Amino acid sequence: MNKRDDSDFSDFTDRIADAAIQAEFDTGEREDTIEEARANALVRVARMTFGFLVVIIGIIALPLPGPGWLIIAAGLTILSKDVAWADRLLRYIRKRVPGVPEDGKIPRSTLVTMFLITGAAVAVSLWWNFGRG
Repeated sequence: MNKRDDSDFSDFTDRIADAAIQAEFDTGEREDTIEEARANALVRVARMTFGFLVVIIGIIALPLPGPGWLIIAAGLTILSKDVAWADRLLRYIRKRVPGVPEDGKIPRSTLVTMFLITGAAVAVSLWWNFGRG
């Protein structure tokens, strides 16, 4: 790379950084300083990267035994905070899955029931494997 290429790349990255900060000011949580906007932009990029990684892991897990669709839904949930198409896709999926409200909030009684059943199954499994003597 010659000096001109380095300068062009530096200009390009500066323009990207400026655009990201301006977008954060326009769409973010109304930051007061450039440092806050830069920090929130980095958090947003990190969250989106993590969300895409979780979706990719879910896609890889689809042919394997395991909860591939659940992993994809978790990745879409992470992405939906920052990406509009992920939010729309997640709402579509929630409409199609019986028993899950469109807003995705599972009632507390259902969560408690799932926790108690899981805890009982783990206790019985541990007793069966280690406690029968």
